[in-house]
Amino acid sequence: MSRHPLRTAALGTLLLAGLVAFVGGCADPRDDPRAAPSREGMRYCPAPDEPPLDPQTPCISQDPAQKYAENHGYRRQMAISEEQRVGARGKAEALGKALRGLAGTSAGEAEVRVAAAAALGLEPKRVEYRERGEYVELGGGEGNVCVNGSIDGQGRATAEVAGRTMDGTCLPGLGGH
Repeated sequence: MSRHPLRTAALGTLLLAGLVAFVGGCADPRDDPRAAPSREGMRYCPAPDEPPLDPQTPCISQDPAQKYAENHGYRRQMAISEEQRVGARGKAEALGKALRGLAGTSAGEAEVRVAAAAALGLEPKRVEYRERGEYVELGGGEGNVCVNGSIDGQGRATAEVAGRTMDGTCLPGLGGH
């Protein structure tokens, strides 16, 4: 098969023109102030209680309260209706009673899960369980509705109806690093 030099050159020119058009249409990422906080002249925008910058000085918006809320958004509870809350109150009372019966005993995780599961009408493996020292938290539920409970080191037991967290659990994440 023979190559025609004119066709090869024309094809090469066409590809090069397309590449230049493709690359040439891209913005320079260095022009985005969020991408380069250490560039000369760049800084975070002042807080509301600080003096404003010269309007010509670019700055990076930074609201610590908003960033904190965004970072902990996974812990927020989904909204549940009053009807759902009332409907789950009986399970919360049953869980509270079961936990009070376990308070002060040497019940381990398996026994606590079984008692909580019976109170909530769930399989024990569907009960979330977290132990931190002498403090035990657990929760479970259906749909967006959860019933969470706890037993502390002094034997106090609590139970409440709550919305499932945004990351899909009944017990909120602990966070931290």
